Amino acid sequence: MAGSDTPMALDGLVVLDLSRILAGPTATQLLGDLGATVVKVENPKTGGDDTRSWGPNYAKGKDGTPTDLSAYFMAANRNKLSISVDLATEAGQQTLRHLAARADVVIENYKPGGLEKYGLDHTTLRAAHPGLVYCSISGFGQTGPNRDQPGYDLMAQGYGGIMSLTGAPDGPPMKVGVGIADVMCGMYATIGILAALRHRDATGEGQHIDLSLVDAQMAWLINEGTNFLTSGKLPERRGNAHPNIVPYDAFACADGHILLAVGNDAQFARFCDAFNLTGLAESAEFNTNLARIENRVDLTERIATVLKDISCADVLARCHAVKVPAGPIHTVAQALQSDQAQARGTVVAMETPDTAKGAVELLGNPLKFSRTPVQYRRPPPRFGQDTNTVFEMFDIKPKMD
Repeated sequence: MAGSDTPMALDGLVVLDLSRILAGPTATQLLGDLGATVVKVENPKTGGDDTRSWGPNYAKGKDGTPTDLSAYFMAANRNKLSISVDLATEAGQQTLRHLAARADVVIENYKPGGLEKYGLDHTTLRAAHPGLVYCSISGFGQTGPNRDQPGYDLMAQGYGGIMSLTGAPDGPPMKVGVGIADVMCGMYATIGILAALRHRDATGEGQHIDLSLVDAQMAWLINEGTNFLTSGKLPERRGNAHPNIVPYDAFACADGHILLAVGNDAQFARFCDAFNLTGLAESAEFNTNLARIENRVDLTERIATVLKDISCADVLARCHAVKVPAGPIHTVAQALQSDQAQARGTVVAMETPDTAKGAVELLGNPLKFSRTPVQYRRPPPRFGQDTNTVFEMFDIKPKMD
C-alpha cells in the first residue's frame, strides 16, 4: 500500500457529496480513491444513507451487535468523511453553501428540482461560484416526460432494455445480479466530472452534468442496441450465448460447467481438432462465423454432446493447449480467493478499530497507476463521525435554527 506522502492524481480536489444509495456514491468513492477529499452529507433525521440499513450483512461492533456499516454501504463509501447535516434547516443550508464555496465538485441525486427550495441547486450555486462542477444524477434526467419519476436500478434495467436480453430463452426477463445500472451510471458520472474539471482548469468555467440511470443503461446496450438499430430486429434472450459469435457459451461437462469463447475461424478449427470433431471446421455449415450463427442450434448441440462426458479440467486443458479461449465459472468465493485475485490486490483490508474484528474487507479499486497509485486512506465512515473534523477543516461555525 502506498504511503501517505505518495502523490495522488486528485490531491487537493474537494467533492461535496449529496448523493446516497449506489450511483452517486460509486462515483465519489472512485474520486476519493484517486485522492479527492470527499465530504459525504448524511441526513440526521433518517440515520444517514439509506443503505446503512440494507442488511442482512453488517460489520459488528465490539459488543457483537450490528453497526451502521452494512456490507452494501461499505461497498461504495470508503475514502469519505461523513457529516450529519439537515439541509431542510437554514443552518444546514448555510453549512452546505459554505462547503460548496470551497468545493470543486458537487454531486447530488435528488429528484430534478428537489434542491432549488434550499438554494443548493446548480443555478444558484454556480451564480456564486462560476467554476463549480455540479453533477446531477436522477432516474430519467432533468428533462423529458419522465423527469419526475423516481430512479432505482431495477426500474432502469427494465425501462432501458437490458432485462429483455438477460436470462434463459424460455424464461422471464431477468435483471443482472448486481446493481449494474447504478454502478455504470456512477462510472459515467466520474468520467463526466473529470472531463468538466479539465475544461474548468483550462477556462475557469464550471458546468452542469445532467446524467440519468436510464440514459446510461441504454448507452451500454452496446452491440445489442446497435444490432437492433442496424437490422430493425429485436434482440433475443440467449442465456449465456452471444448474438454475434458462435460458439460462445457455457457448456456442461462431466463434473460441472465451463465457458467457451471461440472468437474466429482459426480458433474454431483448432477447437475441432482438439476434440476430434472431424470435418466440422471445413463444412460449409460451420466454416465461417456467419455460417455458425445461422446454424447455432445444430452446432451447439454437437459441441454439448462431445463435452458432456469430459471433465472440466480436461476440457480447459485441451482448449488452453491449442490457444482457444475457455475458462471456469467461479463462485464469488472462488473468484475473490483465487491466486489471480490475490496477486492483483482484489480484496483489501481496512482497519476499523470500533468493530469486533478490528478491520473490514472490501473490494479493491482495479486501477493500477504507475505514478499516483490508489490509496485506501479512510475506511467507510460511521454516520456523522467526521462532522466536527470537517467543520474545523473548512472553518464552519455551527449555527442553531
